[in-house]
Amino acid sequence: MSVKGKVFKYGNDVDTDVIIPARHLTSSDPVHLASHCMEDIDPEFVKNVKRGDVILAGCNFGCGSSREHAPIAIKASGVSLVIAESFARIFYRNAINVGLPIMECPEAYAIINAGDEVEADFDTGVIRDITTGQSFIAKPFPEFIKKIIDAGGLVEYTKSNSEV
Repeated sequence: MSVKGKVFKYGNDVDTDVIIPARHLTSSDPVHLASHCMEDIDPEFVKNVKRGDVILAGCNFGCGSSREHAPIAIKASGVSLVIAESFARIFYRNAINVGLPIMECPEAYAIINAGDEVEADFDTGVIRDITTGQSFIAKPFPEFIKKIIDAGGLVEYTKSNSEV
């Protein structure tokens, strides 16, 4: 599977309170969360993000609390992939649990610019900056994690694979 979209680029240590500010956690509705995604770090994000777009970030993306609201907000906003130098471990797991594709690739972060169009292949781990023609390699997910993401998250995967 592959995705293609415009890059929104952020720095290091983007925490869950910036991804979805705590004042908006009065609901777990994905549409509500998406309407406030990234607003404290990028007030224009919600107005400018389009389905399929990509977030690119530095080290420790998703640090802070363990709430699943952060990857839910990102996914519901239409983002098809988050690429980062590294992820906070709890965010990494929560992203997989909710079916939000993520890739670790420090080289991509160092070179790709905000506004570039990128394409990423989840099977090979190849990230291609369509704007510049450069390519990068992220470690692809193992098959079982790809199945969880393809199903839309752990709950949907479990439902589709349980014997009723």
